[in-house]
Amino acid sequence: MTQFRMYPERPIIGVGAVVLDGNRVLLVKRANEPLKGEWSLPGGAVDVGESLGDAVKREVREETCLEIEVGPIVEVLDRIRREPDGRVRFHYVLVDFLCRPIGGSAHAASDAAEVAWADRAALGRYRVADLTVAVIDKGAALAATAWLPPSAGLRDTE
Repeated sequence: MTQFRMYPERPIIGVGAVVLDGNRVLLVKRANEPLKGEWSLPGGAVDVGESLGDAVKREVREETCLEIEVGPIVEVLDRIRREPDGRVRFHYVLVDFLCRPIGGSAHAASDAAEVAWADRAALGRYRVADLTVAVIDKGAALAATAWLPPSAGLRDTE
């Protein structure tokens, strides 16, 4: 499938998941290009007819076997990889969402060579790209201010 995404005529829409569990973030080691062999956030391309929310749920499930709840958008960014001659090899427009696990057990599935719950303070050990670390930090800040825990503030009024 990757070969059809190489040298695109237009950008491909992708989604990413900043899945947080306390001070830990879910990472995947990519099994395929782009980013093959690199640690990153789980995610991938949106299928035709699929909503962004459904795409991020599917991608996380396919890569990590986890079920997630999808929260607010953390960041929208370009991921462009060029050949030495300047040709665009890959161009994704990525929409990263804040997410939390709600079921399953994290382990590598399709498109992931490995899965890890990484302490946010130890992301350097995984050589996570600076841009990805910035997205993770932004997601953690958003989680602390904009996303209440399940049942927080909800009360039975009868």
